[in-house]
Amino acid sequence: MSAIAAAWLSGGIALVASVVLPFAVRPLLVKLGIMDVPNERSSHERPVLRGLGLAVLIAMVVAGVTAVLLFVLTPFVLPGWQVLLVVVVGSFCAGLLGLAEDLRGLSVGVRSALLLAIALGAAVALLLTVQTGVNYVPAAGTASFGWPQATALPLWGAILLAVYAVLFISSYINVANFMDGLNGISGFHGVIAGLTFAAAGAALGMPWLLAAGLILAAGFAGFLPWNLTKPGAFLGDVGSYLLGGAVAITSFAALVAGVPLLATIGPMVIYFGDVAVTLVKRVRAGHRWDEPHKEHTYQRIQQLGYSHVQASGLAATATLLTSALGLGSLFTGLGGTIALFAAGLVVLVGYLALPKLLPRR
Repeated sequence: MSAIAAAWLSGGIALVASVVLPFAVRPLLVKLGIMDVPNERSSHERPVLRGLGLAVLIAMVVAGVTAVLLFVLTPFVLPGWQVLLVVVVGSFCAGLLGLAEDLRGLSVGVRSALLLAIALGAAVALLLTVQTGVNYVPAAGTASFGWPQATALPLWGAILLAVYAVLFISSYINVANFMDGLNGISGFHGVIAGLTFAAAGAALGMPWLLAAGLILAAGFAGFLPWNLTKPGAFLGDVGSYLLGGAVAITSFAALVAGVPLLATIGPMVIYFGDVAVTLVKRVRAGHRWDEPHKEHTYQRIQQLGYSHVQASGLAATATLLTSALGLGSLFTGLGGTIALFAAGLVVLVGYLALPKLLPRR
């Protein structure tokens, strides 16, 4: 089986499993009484079942393990299966941490320590895997883009990258959790981020990245019908932690494998920007940053009278634009990359200004 066929098959498995598994998972959640009760942070008005991200977690792990096996068991072992395995295991661990938070709750100290441990484990595993020569085979024609394969790093460089990864991955898991406040927003984000990574993998001849992206996109696409139709259901922490972990770990894996930085962070710009600006504003106003609130840009848009899907769609549109700009860096040099970066900042500023620009409904 070819690398492309293995990637698409794995994505198909993730989609079907994510659509079907809630039929089995939902009754279990109902029996356990895992409900999201409206509070100061909520944008819904009635209790809603949460934790359906468990179905997405199972679907993505099954599809991810299938992809790894397909990569390994072909007559000629496909390159990058070790990187894909690290992405699958790291994402699984992030989802399990969220599941523990849904079921019993964790103290801030324990949760933070486990987040850092997951991020450190993923970072070290990826650096060791890529730096020992497990990389990709560039597809025909991609050499003209001028992006070389990852090269060996000095020890100090690997340490700096590891520190960056720990902060990057652990913080984005929290960011994804903060942004999971409207119907559709996390599902849209997972689909866009996954397709962005898949596009980068296809363009640069990285079959493992193609597979990881398709599995991510398909897993959250399968959740959307359950989230957007009555009676509805939420991902819960298991789903938002899975989303943050899968996006951040895949992004870092792509970076250390040689994908241009803008292409790896394009899907994350809006989420990082929304959370960072909101927290800074709250701290400057004298509020505690960790108190429940509804002051994120996407929440303020919804409070203007826009539906959940409309507000989530605006955030998704901005993410789609920054993702497309990031992918543009695959085909340009330094000057073009700087221009694309500036354009991404314009998109972010425009998104953050939407609560003031949009008419009230």
